Amino acid sequence: TVGLEALAGYANLALLLVGAMLAMALLVNPLFVYVLTGANPYPVVFRCLEESGVTAFFTRSSAANIPVNLNLAQKLGISEELYTVTIPVGATVNMTGAAITITTLTLAAAHTLGIEVPLLTALLLCAISALSACGASGVPSGSLLLIPLACSLFGIPLDVSMQVVAVGFIISVIQDSAETALNSSTDVVYTYAVDRWGEER
Repeated sequence: TVGLEALAGYANLALLLVGAMLAMALLVNPLFVYVLTGANPYPVVFRCLEESGVTAFFTRSSAANIPVNLNLAQKLGISEELYTVTIPVGATVNMTGAAITITTLTLAAAHTLGIEVPLLTALLLCAISALSACGASGVPSGSLLLIPLACSLFGIPLDVSMQVVAVGFIISVIQDSAETALNSSTDVVYTYAVDRWGEER
């Protein structure tokens, strides 16, 4: 009944999510590496995206990508004592992409319902999403099930928040693939940065 306009709305939302994840992968993560190491961060960031991110993009599972990340960490010369802890733990708790998804879809729902969200509240939502994303399962679309939790902070009814989850499933082929690629590659990027920082100390 609504034609291609509905699909265009979904496409815009998917582009927003992927754009935010690219900004994290190509701007924030390199800045983090540079601050800790003082070296050009892009060679390691691109290598992690190529070897870890591409695999995670297609498996859509952080847990399934653990062996790939362990192998990559070894090739990068990271301390085995460090990466054998951070990579498996990171696959569960380092859910950067999930936090972006939860925050973006929740704010989209609030905007659609005409709920005004002050900047401070949006920042608080980002922090809560980052913490709650640690509980997201390492399986495809695991982060979507935390959206009702975030929506409840704004008094959004459960039936509406579940419609947001349904929208998430519609765009999940793109969104969840990019989310998992960011989550998984970031595990190695951060481990590398901390290892090099520790060597300098």
